[in-house]
Amino acid sequence: MSESSGRRGVAWAIIGGLVLIAGIVAIIVSAMLAQPGPTPTSEPTSSSTPRPTETGEPAGTFVDPSAADRGWTPEPITTDADTYIAAAVAAASTFDTTLSTREEWLGYLDTWFTPDTRYTSEADQLSAMEDSQVELRTGVVLPREEWDSLSGEDGRVVAVTTGDIAYVPVPDDASGDMSIGTSDVTLTFTRSDGSGGETSYDEQVRVSVQVLCGEASVPTPDSNQQAGDCKVVRYFTEPLEP
Repeated sequence: MSESSGRRGVAWAIIGGLVLIAGIVAIIVSAMLAQPGPTPTSEPTSSSTPRPTETGEPAGTFVDPSAADRGWTPEPITTDADTYIAAAVAAASTFDTTLSTREEWLGYLDTWFTPDTRYTSEADQLSAMEDSQVELRTGVVLPREEWDSLSGEDGRVVAVTTGDIAYVPVPDDASGDMSIGTSDVTLTFTRSDGSGGETSYDEQVRVSVQVLCGEASVPTPDSNQQAGDCKVVRYFTEPLEP
């Protein structure tokens, strides 16, 4: 074989090798491009983390947030006496006669109550709670006649606490978990004016309520409330001052 033929053979061998290598590289690149990208993974969620509601408040902040849709004050889930007392005194005067009956509203207020643990027997505790609920109906909330008058004009009332809450000691409370708080409250009455519009006016009242914020409180059934969260023991027909 001549020297020139040998050189041509070597050249073709090199070219063939380069072509083979180029083919292998092309196959590898193609396979890498064909692989699917990483699948996004969702962030882990905790079942104990409350979901925000439409109002921006975390679910569980209130016993029943939908109470506001009935024109009522939602009961807060809290161990803070100031927060709870402010809501409790407002609840006793906040309603909308176009969204609920007086009986429905009073039945809702009943769910705020817990037995008075200063009584030793369960029977006495329940009896005292029932007496407190009767006292609320007969001496604290808007009388039936005034409700009916307001209802005839599609009326509603919104109560808002103002100023600081004044506290007095609870007699015979060995637990130290009870508080009696008194607060000024502004009641805004709104009525139909009979010509398609509305008229509003304010009234000032002062309300006292006794609450239990301790381990003996009984939570509302089927709610996120727990023993230890604040509950109402009694509303007073007259404000109690220090």
